Amino acid sequence: MKNELINFEKISRQTWQQLHRNTTVPLTQEELNSIKSFNDKISLQDVLDVYLPLINLIRIYKKASEDLSFSKSLFLQKKIKTQPFIIGISGSVAVGKSTTSRLLQILLTRTFKHAKVEMVTTDGFLYPNTVLKEKNILDRKGFPESYNMELLLDFLNHIENGHDYQIPVYSHEVYDIVPDQQQTISAPDFLIVEGINVFQNPQNQHLYVSDYFDLAIYVDAAVDDIETWYLERFRKLLKLAQSNPNNYYHRFLELSEEEVSHFAHSIWETINLVNLKDYIEPTRHRADIILHKAKNHEIDEIYLKK
Repeated sequence: MKNELINFEKISRQTWQQLHRNTTVPLTQEELNSIKSFNDKISLQDVLDVYLPLINLIRIYKKASEDLSFSKSLFLQKKIKTQPFIIGISGSVAVGKSTTSRLLQILLTRTFKHAKVEMVTTDGFLYPNTVLKEKNILDRKGFPESYNMELLLDFLNHIENGHDYQIPVYSHEVYDIVPDQQQTISAPDFLIVEGINVFQNPQNQHLYVSDYFDLAIYVDAAVDDIETWYLERFRKLLKLAQSNPNNYYHRFLELSEEEVSHFAHSIWETINLVNLKDYIEPTRHRADIILHKAKNHEIDEIYLKK
């Protein structure tokens, strides 16, 4: 890690796991398998060693947030509306953000018994392909300009102020926003916002999406490892597309194994790697917690902002 992380405390997995003494994992292996991304690897031991201590830390952050809100209400001599605790999760494509987000959702639900825990992905805030084509940036999909960041900020503003909000739904199968389908978010106690762009700010604006977060998490790994996971995922997506002609990846089944490998490497080199180096990784320092994954997908180091 570079010098920009000088204000983070590096904690080994061995040290981190000692911060939580409970030996009971509140979910089964079957449940864990159902929420993990199909190319990710995670075990109940990972939940025990890494994620349960993280839930303890989230509890501390939440209590601090509530205490600050209460103190503000005393200072202003007026009642302040209860706000959801918002967690942002960022990192590269194929690094395992979705697994982390879904796991945190289920763990928070079982830790805070009566809490409503919602999760959204910023894929839903991508412009539809028709708009990207009009803007001539379809080949820049995933880059900052391909997202409707103003809509994302409007969503977070409404949720923070206790209002319901409907957001678009994105499908990886069709590689586009699904017409006439929306996800309704209504008065959550916790909101998890996951995406490669959640620490970025809109073009030519001063407000960052992360300004709305009570806790920001970055999932990190060596670039070579992320590339390997991306290429593995691409091949598995092709297998899933075999029985569905409407799947976006079905068109690549006509390619030879060599052509598929060349195409996937090309997408990684020209799009995902560039996006990671230029726009995603430079926002890493905005995180409160960095979860670093080793080659085998296990989290081996945790970085906590001092």
